Amino acid sequence: MDLPIIVVNASSRIERLETTKRSSGTEDSTVKYVVVSPVRDEEEYIGKTIDSMVSQTILPEAWIIINDGSIDNTGNMIDYYAEKYSWIHSMHRENRGFRKSGAGVIEAFYDAYESIQLTDWKYIVKLDGDLSFDADYFEKCFSYFERLPKLGLGGGVIFNFVNGNLKLEPNPLFHVRGATKIYRKECWDAIEGLIKAPGWDTVDEVKANMLGWTTQSFLDLKVIHHRYTGTADGTWKGWVKNGLANYICGYHPLFMILKRLKRTFQKPSYFIGALGLLYGFMGGYVKRIPQVRDRALIAYLRRQQVNRILMKESIWK
Repeated sequence: MDLPIIVVNASSRIERLETTKRSSGTEDSTVKYVVVSPVRDEEEYIGKTIDSMVSQTILPEAWIIINDGSIDNTGNMIDYYAEKYSWIHSMHRENRGFRKSGAGVIEAFYDAYESIQLTDWKYIVKLDGDLSFDADYFEKCFSYFERLPKLGLGGGVIFNFVNGNLKLEPNPLFHVRGATKIYRKECWDAIEGLIKAPGWDTVDEVKANMLGWTTQSFLDLKVIHHRYTGTADGTWKGWVKNGLANYICGYHPLFMILKRLKRTFQKPSYFIGALGLLYGFMGGYVKRIPQVRDRALIAYLRRQQVNRILMKESIWK
């Protein structure tokens, strides 16, 4: 994509959005939050995410967009917006030559995180670069946190376009999609951040629950994911990564068998999804890939999964 065309189109949006922001009277909000977005080859979608962010009724103190070695025009686009908005900052990593699922995105996240100079932030957000959401999205998210003092991690629910129609991507209420995670600072400190491996977006919320926090997807807050979850590497690789992530987290084998059987009958992947899950999960054992180095956490997760199977109280509710 030719950058001058992007600049011309973006300018009209910026003028409109800046006018809206000047008249909104929300810039002096006391909610201090920072956003980190690791992005790779997102030129098709990043503009939608930027439009959504600059439209927010509560703006972040800083939004760091880190280009994780993109080979398209993503880097130029985030540089352009960083020049237009003082609270948007662009960073760039060298291209490793491939998309490093799971670990790569968190390595990029931490490169950006370590550059944050603000110390008194109240929330930190991990946000993907292929999303769009309403202008009051973060305002409404923070209202949940303010009402629920033990809520440590939250975010909206993900919708995808399927055959031209928006469809909810279902998940347990306690699970917050990795595309949009908001952490309360006290919870972030308690869980000691994120692991640099597939399964990071399960370990964080399981550990939070183990330590007495609650985690929740906000069913009334819609986030549109313009690239269907797991498709950046292809459907097969996406399910294999999912299975490996489950292994690294320490999923109970019985729970995994039942999950695989359930996936066999679910759209759109059916048998492919189930086979990919099994391949990734068993591959972790065969290759002796390290699991989470927290036996108490794995034991807690497995107890919750057994309770779920037995229909007892668990984090699945």
